[in-house]
Amino acid sequence: MGVLAAVGFVLAVVAAGLGLLAAPTLARLWRRRRIVARPFPAAWREIVRRRVPLARELPPPHRQRLHRHVQVLLAEVPFVGCAGLEVDDEVRVTVAAQAALLLLGRGGSFGNLREVLVYPGHFVVPRREPGAGGVVHEGRDVMAGQSWERGQVVLAWDAVLHGAADPHDGHNVVIHEFAHQLDQDLGGANGAPYVGRGAWQRSWAQVMGAEFDALRQRLAHGEAGVVERYGATSPAEFFAVASEAFFERPAALAAERPALYEQLRRCYRLDPLAW
Repeated sequence: MGVLAAVGFVLAVVAAGLGLLAAPTLARLWRRRRIVARPFPAAWREIVRRRVPLARELPPPHRQRLHRHVQVLLAEVPFVGCAGLEVDDEVRVTVAAQAALLLLGRGGSFGNLREVLVYPGHFVVPRREPGAGGVVHEGRDVMAGQSWERGQVVLAWDAVLHGAADPHDGHNVVIHEFAHQLDQDLGGANGAPYVGRGAWQRSWAQVMGAEFDALRQRLAHGEAGVVERYGATSPAEFFAVASEAFFERPAALAAERPALYEQLRRCYRLDPLAW
């Protein structure tokens, strides 16, 4: 394992262990109980069936659990349309159903999430990069999604639809950005979501650091793999990209990177291979 990657993962995981996930208040727990006691609307069920084919593959108990998480997400988190997009149930349910996949085994919620912003298509964000001699280089990036520490997820609706349409291509912007939200529950995204303490933390740091290094080494030799190259950008992006593969290409990931698959299975407390 590279020294920098190992140190980064260890420090991030130790920092995560110093705090607890934001525990919901008793009032919030009672409110959520009332929310999930309501029948799941038939119109929402049809949207999930039509727009999120991965949800159709879930065993019935998982599908029912997904519906409950969708109900809570939509009751607690506002969705805001940007650049003229009108946010309706089609948008809200399609996004929420994909985000809820990450909570099927973990339970709880995205503790830091405050709102979801949705653009009709890919959006442009400014970029500022410091250069040599104090020169700042400015530019613009075209984005399909972003996750911010202060609790916002930003998505392009066309990318949301494209990511959901093929449930086995390993590309899903909603899974990617909401994995960042899990990572940001305790602060900045660093590739160390809460996975438990002690041996669980140490195992996560060791394996994820080694897998991050291995991806960079494979790319340096021109070798492709189930984890896409964008995962080599940083430990945070590695976790998000690996999460896409975990949910959409579990058999390929388990066969090619079994140690990585096992860590993600523990993190999400879920085994997509069992579906």
